[in-house]
Amino acid sequence: MAVDNALSSLLGPPACEKDAKALQFLEEMTRNADSVQDNVLAKILTQNSEVEYLKRFNLDGAIDRETFKSKIPMIRYEDLQPEIQRIANGDRSSILSAHPISEFLTSSGTSAGERKLMPTIKQELDRRQLLYSLLMPVMNLYVPGLDKGKGLYFLFVKSETRTPGGLLARPVLTSYYKSDHFKTRPYDPYNVYTSPNEAILCADSFQSMYTQMLCGLLEREQVLRVGAVFASGLLRAIRFLQLHWCELSDDIESGMLNKKITDPTVQDCVVNILKPNPKLAEFVRMECGKENWEGIITRIWSNTKYLDVIVTGAMAQYIPTLDYYSGGLPKACTMYASSECYFGLNLNPMCKPSEVCYTIMPNMAYFEFLPHEPAGISQDSTPKLVDLADVELGKEYELVITTYAGLYRYRVGDILRVTGFHNSAPQFHFVRRKNVLLSIDSDKTDEAELQKAVENASQLLREFNTSVVEYTSHADTKTIPGHYVIYWELLVKNSANSPGDEVLNQCCLAMEESLNSVYRQGRVADNSIGPLEIRVVKNGTFEELMDYAISRGASINQYKVPRCVNFTPIMELLDSRVVSKHFSPALPRWAPERRR
Repeated sequence: MAVDNALSSLLGPPACEKDAKALQFLEEMTRNADSVQDNVLAKILTQNSEVEYLKRFNLDGAIDRETFKSKIPMIRYEDLQPEIQRIANGDRSSILSAHPISEFLTSSGTSAGERKLMPTIKQELDRRQLLYSLLMPVMNLYVPGLDKGKGLYFLFVKSETRTPGGLLARPVLTSYYKSDHFKTRPYDPYNVYTSPNEAILCADSFQSMYTQMLCGLLEREQVLRVGAVFASGLLRAIRFLQLHWCELSDDIESGMLNKKITDPTVQDCVVNILKPNPKLAEFVRMECGKENWEGIITRIWSNTKYLDVIVTGAMAQYIPTLDYYSGGLPKACTMYASSECYFGLNLNPMCKPSEVCYTIMPNMAYFEFLPHEPAGISQDSTPKLVDLADVELGKEYELVITTYAGLYRYRVGDILRVTGFHNSAPQFHFVRRKNVLLSIDSDKTDEAELQKAVENASQLLREFNTSVVEYTSHADTKTIPGHYVIYWELLVKNSANSPGDEVLNQCCLAMEESLNSVYRQGRVADNSIGPLEIRVVKNGTFEELMDYAISRGASINQYKVPRCVNFTPIMELLDSRVVSKHFSPALPRWAPERRR
């Protein structure tokens, strides 16, 4: 079966008949993007015509775009919370979807500091699986021979809870890994992992990481690609290897599994893989024992052709570190997805990270786009939403979706820029999450939340007659895991009674206690975020910061202290004025909450 476009031009025809069918499907979907979108909306509205939410707006069975757009309002999560709460509390009537809500997917976006609950239905797993099935056929066009080896992927499940009504609430990837779609997936030579399912599904993050790393080392010569969901996750795996290579080497040499691995299902699966191998153990010791870890990924897994990680958006900050540890291996960003919906694919997965763009698959949901203007440019008070096929090259939009599972004209909060088209389907560069200030892993902290955290922490300074004059922040990804750095300029009214190290350390902890549950879970359960740091700077530092901004053309009348900084000269200025550094002395409180 021929695939008649640029997709197959780079390396010739598809790798096999199965790939050819997948690519042909992709071509048909993108060639007829607008009509596919028409059909998707009609199907969603037909399927859900009797649900309470849609009946509220008197659609009266209409399934056309014009009626839908004229009657259904654009919404944010807060607008939907009453309906979400009813479902969470056990109301099984058709509130949002005609199909039963099977579970909630917890979004890493925050609302009032907590995870959002996204409704989903069982049929969505089929749609997600369909998108996954297209990844390797595309990748095989660019990297030949992936069926001759395995992928070393560090994949993890996270904590899950139940709502008062008994529905599971968990992250979307945890839902997928625990589903039969993943656990009993059919054998595919292009998609075989070194990590056993039992290790991926182990809830203990140490045991899961240890076992996945051990299996990856045992099968190092078969590894053709190394990956994790986010760049931050892959770097945590490298840091784990730095900390535990001695123990891992001992296991490999003796053929005996570390006694810290107590999960019986993990133990049973590793017994079949782990045999004494002194030669491999000596190799691991030799490479990991060197002071210089530059290129460690290709030194250990020498057949690796690329890294499979997300390095767009907030993850772009990890690219230099990934380059260091991988010797500059290509980084493939393959898919664009969220808790709300899976969106599309990167059809040129071996491109530079700065050039990554995703082709929206028009069969996944009904997509609309809210024109987005940069800050400072006036925006129409009632901007008109644009259909998928009508977006304009070079313009930025906020993504708005209507899903089979019961989200209608829902603002996702992602800002995308149109970079081109594949057939009639637009391709988008992910610009950023709207209003997100700080992010290390899956956490997202906005300006209001940071302000509240600073205010709460500064209460501890009152008895010392001290206050925070100004502050800014930075996501420091040079450490593994990365951590938040907050720069404080203090006004100390009595130097004889100024706050000491212990008090400022407690301020760090107070800030962490004020941040959302996604951040706190990253600190406590996932080990994906390091202790928050406060750097106290000399008095007058923020005036210098303003002078610098004005020297570069900023208006003195409109200047505002940036609440997050990344620009190297500004970072250098701030760090040159630091008089003391303080870290959170303990973990903030976090436990899997019952979703009320």
